[in-house]
Amino acid sequence: MPSISQKGLAMPQSPIRKLVPFAEEAKKKGVNVLHLNIGQPDIKTPRIALDAVKNNDIEVLAYSRTEGSETYREKIAAYYAKNQIIVEAKDIIVTTGGSEALSFAMGSIADAGDEIIIPEPFYANYNGFSTALGIKVVPVVSNLEDNFALPPIENLETLITSKTKAILICNPGNPTGYLYSNEEIQKLASLVQKHDIFLIADEVYREFAYDGIEHYSILQEEGLNANAIVIDSVSKRYSMCGARIGCLVSKNEEVIKTALKFAQARLSPPTYGQIASEAALETPKSYFEDVIEEYVARRNLLIEELEKIEGVKVARPKGAFYCIAELPIEDADDFAQWLLEDFRVNDETIMVAPATGFYATPGLGKNQIRLAYVLEKESLKRAVNILKEALKSYIG
Repeated sequence: MPSISQKGLAMPQSPIRKLVPFAEEAKKKGVNVLHLNIGQPDIKTPRIALDAVKNNDIEVLAYSRTEGSETYREKIAAYYAKNQIIVEAKDIIVTTGGSEALSFAMGSIADAGDEIIIPEPFYANYNGFSTALGIKVVPVVSNLEDNFALPPIENLETLITSKTKAILICNPGNPTGYLYSNEEIQKLASLVQKHDIFLIADEVYREFAYDGIEHYSILQEEGLNANAIVIDSVSKRYSMCGARIGCLVSKNEEVIKTALKFAQARLSPPTYGQIASEAALETPKSYFEDVIEEYVARRNLLIEELEKIEGVKVARPKGAFYCIAELPIEDADDFAQWLLEDFRVNDETIMVAPATGFYATPGLGKNQIRLAYVLEKESLKRAVNILKEALKSYIG
């Protein structure tokens, strides 16, 4: 039989999606599955975006420009300007989701065998893209006890070698909800400048910053133009995950020229997705005010209810819509599958994401899960009650 590549065998499964067959089987049996496993918001997509697709008069659905339409990129630049980020359309490449932007960024700056330092736990697909490109992830551990704050800069600096090409952060963080402070960004900026490496920031959750704290982009940091690469997306911002539109942003001309070659190899980003995304930029500020108010209420409810469960520890997120919970169990993967196969409360169960897939260090996260608070509050409360009853039964 023909053999599969070693790269293919090494590709990690998604901790978010690998349990889908068990969830589907449960649904076939009439079980209502409450999804806490995936960052698919239930917030309605802005009507202006949906109408732009519905009412367009396209007669030939042609290729778009490789780097994305000129008008859309100009409007993205205008959006950034409103957020005190000064870039031009030429600094932007529109991509098929933030995932493709991340892949282009990694491919543009690192060769097989090179290293990228990432504070863990981190978005699981960072492992996938690095494996596909032959890049080594060098993790630096952040801890639940510290609310997953950035480890001391000295810890990161000791990991920098001649093969280090970048430090990658997610801000606010998936899966932790951690929001980096201005001071932390400035320390990272100084570090990458000192060692002449890149700082990649995945900023797709920029709008979701809570408790009166404002998001600070690496593109706002003076003197970092040559080192800064931002990954962005409309998926979470406008509840448009299915549009599959993101972008790569950098003022480093060589990065943009190189990423454009990767973009040319896949021809162009989706036309309808760009139409919807361009229209979404006209969404009024009140939309985000309402959305953030709702997520803060959900976060507060989730944390409050989790803290009532004996043996559960949880970090308090300050952004995005995820949190990491540590459970009084040994194997969260087994527990998550058991929830779907064997446990019910009034014909309902929950689907969670085991946290091992969000770490690069073997053995870490075994007793942790990621929870996405993307359900309305009543469902969220039921979900936490199911978790509480499940732990009693599982441990017993």
